[in-house]
Amino acid sequence: MSLNLARSRTPLVLALGATLAWASAATAQDPPPTDPSVQPSELLPLATKALLLDLARTSAGLFAVGEHGIVLRGDDAGHWTQLSTPTRVALTSVASADGELWVAGHSGVILRSSDNGDTWARQRIDIWNPESFEPSQGAPILDLLFVDASTGFAVGAFSTLLRTTDGGQTWVALSLKGEVPAAETAPAEDTAPADEGMGMDDSGVLLAGDLVLEDEVDPHLNAIGRDAAGTLYLAGERGAMFRSRDNGDTWQRLGFPYEGSMFGVVAWDAGHVLAFGLRGNVYESTDGGDSWSRLDTGTEVALMGGTALPGGGAVLVGNEGTILQRADGASPFERTTFQNADGETPVLSGAIPDAAGGLILIGDKGADRHGAR
Repeated sequence: MSLNLARSRTPLVLALGATLAWASAATAQDPPPTDPSVQPSELLPLATKALLLDLARTSAGLFAVGEHGIVLRGDDAGHWTQLSTPTRVALTSVASADGELWVAGHSGVILRSSDNGDTWARQRIDIWNPESFEPSQGAPILDLLFVDASTGFAVGAFSTLLRTTDGGQTWVALSLKGEVPAAETAPAEDTAPADEGMGMDDSGVLLAGDLVLEDEVDPHLNAIGRDAAGTLYLAGERGAMFRSRDNGDTWQRLGFPYEGSMFGVVAWDAGHVLAFGLRGNVYESTDGGDSWSRLDTGTEVALMGGTALPGGGAVLVGNEGTILQRADGASPFERTTFQNADGETPVLSGAIPDAAGGLILIGDKGADRHGAR
């Protein structure tokens, strides 16, 4: 069935209805061999045209992941090869460090490869148990970050926040609770589409029509980033933004001037971070998230993926083939629209500059190239 997270707006992996296999609880027993989470992926003739959700560059080339356990290894020339994986669930994130490679996705799956994707070891799985009352059980992993071959983080739905210090052999859940919030920043005038019509009663409870929504205690975490000083940033739904300056031991919820969801976060030198998400909203901070400035993007489409470039530059991509680029931190974003060979403007989920001055793109129409050759 398609994932339906009742109370939230969700990133591309969820919004596009990628199939989610939720079955028996893996924490209590091994999943049945017929469960897609443990079935090997199938080699598909049109894998390069499938829904792809994340993209990374490594010393061994480009890696893209997507639906049905798809992992592609490619190069700047646009040549891709599908690799076999031990799962058929949607893979949402890929990360690398020190020659090691990790991918993660639905059913809490995390896989590791030490040979550039030729073989994979399953390090984690957490399939939803319908008898469990723990909302985070079975939550999909939505983003990965590895600092080195030992230390890494995984984030996902219902405030899933995990850390490993042994390369993924074990994962420990971290808590976002207990920290005093940072000084609040005045909210922006615009809010996410799903928040339209909301007001605030005298007790500080959000109102939406006949619904009363209390403050989120377990917001979905969509992305994690790290600046050059080692500060970690989490971006999530409904303006949830967190910061850790002690490698994830403690977290501070930041005042963020937008009440809609952020789908990505990129960072540069100490304190320089940029978050992007719904309705073309992009906010930048140069003081570690103490204050934020809204950047002009010239669009209101959702921005789903992004890559940091040297000197504060960035490329962001999203719905309707939208590409935003700036050369450095002092330059404005310039917008272009990508159209593939079939005349379509895909929902783009990731972009990385290639060696020829163009971009490698992924999204709901697969992998493609844009720009200089």
